[in-house]
Amino acid sequence: MNILSILIGLVALVFVIPGLIPLLGVFNYIAIPIAVVGAAAGILSSRTSGRNFNLFVLVVAVIRLSLGGGLI
Repeated sequence: MNILSILIGLVALVFVIPGLIPLLGVFNYIAIPIAVVGAAAGILSSRTSGRNFNLFVLVVAVIRLSLGGGLI
C-alpha cells in the first residue's frame, strides 16, 4: 500500500508542478482530491513515507490556491 500511495502522490505532483505557474492554478483543484486519495492509501500502510509525501503535495497545492485567492 505504501508504494501505491507514493505512486498516487507522484500523479498528484504532476498536476501540482504546473499549478505553481501563474494562471495555471486550476491544476491544483485536480491535484487535491488525488492527494487525499493517496494519503488515505498511505494511512492503510504500515509505513508513513507515502502518507507524508501525499500530505506534503496536498499542503503545497492548498497553499498555492490560498495565495492565488482560489480557496475559500
